[in-house]
Amino acid sequence: MTNPNWKPSLMSRKVLLGSTLGAALFFMLVGVIFWGGFNTAMEATNTLTFCISCHEMEENVYQEYKKTIHYSNRSGVRATCSDCHVPDPWVHKVVRKVQASNELLHKMMGTIDTPEKFNEHRLEMAKRVWDAMKKTDSRECRNCHDFGSMNPASQKGRARKQHINAMNAGNTCIDCHKGIAHNKVHDQLSDEELEELEKPNPANKRPIPESWLALVVKDYKSVSKKTLEIPTVSKPETAKEKPTTQTGATTSGGSAINWNNIEPAEITLFYPGQASMEWVLQGTDHGGARPLKSGDRCLECHEEEEADIGELIVTGEKLEPNPIPGKRGSFVVKIQTTHDSDHLYMRFQWPDSEHAPVPFTTGGKMDPDNQIKLAVMLTTDDEKVEFAERAGCWQSCHHDARTMPHTPDAATLGSTPLGQTLNFGNGVTKYLKESRTGIEIRGRGGKPRGGWDKLKDNAEIQAALTDGQFMDLLRYKSGTGESEDGYILSERVMKGGQGVNFTGALSDGIWTVEMKRKLASDQPGDISLATDKQYNIGFAIHDDYSNARYHHVSFGFKLGFDDEEADINAITQ
Repeated sequence: MTNPNWKPSLMSRKVLLGSTLGAALFFMLVGVIFWGGFNTAMEATNTLTFCISCHEMEENVYQEYKKTIHYSNRSGVRATCSDCHVPDPWVHKVVRKVQASNELLHKMMGTIDTPEKFNEHRLEMAKRVWDAMKKTDSRECRNCHDFGSMNPASQKGRARKQHINAMNAGNTCIDCHKGIAHNKVHDQLSDEELEELEKPNPANKRPIPESWLALVVKDYKSVSKKTLEIPTVSKPETAKEKPTTQTGATTSGGSAINWNNIEPAEITLFYPGQASMEWVLQGTDHGGARPLKSGDRCLECHEEEEADIGELIVTGEKLEPNPIPGKRGSFVVKIQTTHDSDHLYMRFQWPDSEHAPVPFTTGGKMDPDNQIKLAVMLTTDDEKVEFAERAGCWQSCHHDARTMPHTPDAATLGSTPLGQTLNFGNGVTKYLKESRTGIEIRGRGGKPRGGWDKLKDNAEIQAALTDGQFMDLLRYKSGTGESEDGYILSERVMKGGQGVNFTGALSDGIWTVEMKRKLASDQPGDISLATDKQYNIGFAIHDDYSNARYHHVSFGFKLGFDDEEADINAITQ
């Protein structure tokens, strides 16, 4: 008989779905212990110690990672394996742990248990990581790196501009930042694979943060904004004052030029080594190939980096198999530009250098007759010469020109019927793609890169010359004081100074070269300059008796007339 006064104890009271409070507390305690243990185990497998507990990781990727900024840096913040390879959101983290069971299987199978096996599978493993990061908009990268938190003023111009491009186009971190924690393997991809991997996703577009806007305008001054979705900052109109003429300061042509009243543009010329146009366009060689092909100018990425690039190459660290001890990697040239109704005037000034004897040339001087040679290259700003408006004179430098990696030997040149058309006396000279039926960019199947032997027929080349598909070339030689007026199309053609006159001198350690060039010309290979248009212009200087590719070059610039938006502005004199 049930006691009518009996009451169940607190723990035996039913609270939910017929279960007692005691049972609920018991299972809650078990759940907490299980959950705590589960999370403890999960976090234990996220530690660096766990990740490198097998020799496959410790002897390979860990050793590579220790040399990177993610391991040691000025801030003292270290990103470990899990920060990059394990998602932070719990559901995604569990999924990743389940996927890791496949890695344990391959551990037992010995798939990558030696460095040789590991390197054999390295590209395959990297592709899986790149694909995962691409699909998540580089989620793990963005746990630490966020555009809104960046200080763009502290970034180099190249990084800042590419970040702006990424925000506008929808690129994600992994598109550009492969090989930053482990050995580089993306250079093993074909250009097609690389382009597909780095293709922007419009869904990832981002508005440019307020902290970036002022610098955006500065970075893209005189650069076509194309698809950049940024505010346009208008400059107040200011009255232009024409410079007064100063007698006594004359150019080579005898016209009175007041150079003291012309603000110089300071341009850094740098040593390029064997950086051909084919190298520039190959994504696995040159990380800037994609932005160049999509419309960016070399200057947009590399402005203010010229000295660093020159030093890297001239020392033989990159792109130079024949370094010249003591040769300088770069120097600054001051360029003043003016014009009148008939002529363009330019003055170039730069510091002389100490002689650095060339170890692989008899006497140490490649061109003992000319201490310096200065070249000015011009094209119209209408893309008739492909990439000229982005890369300047680089379009004329190819992988198979003389002193370049794939230059044909003398026997090959002597046996080809092209020797009756082209002048191979000094080897293959500069040429433009517009004169060839094709250019081998990638060197597929071991093919030589370039197109020296793929010459179009004479009728096509003459049509290209008439159409303006050439590079106007003006050159000064210090030994003879000679002025040359030529052009580049099927090869470099040099002739007397029909429309140009140079003078030059070395005084107190400074070279000064002045140029006077007719604006209008009806000669083949000459560009007629209209003062209401811009032109692509580039410069090269062979200093210290150098020759061939052992010179210093500029990136491509825009020449304008009374045009403040031009990189080099020829003001009315």
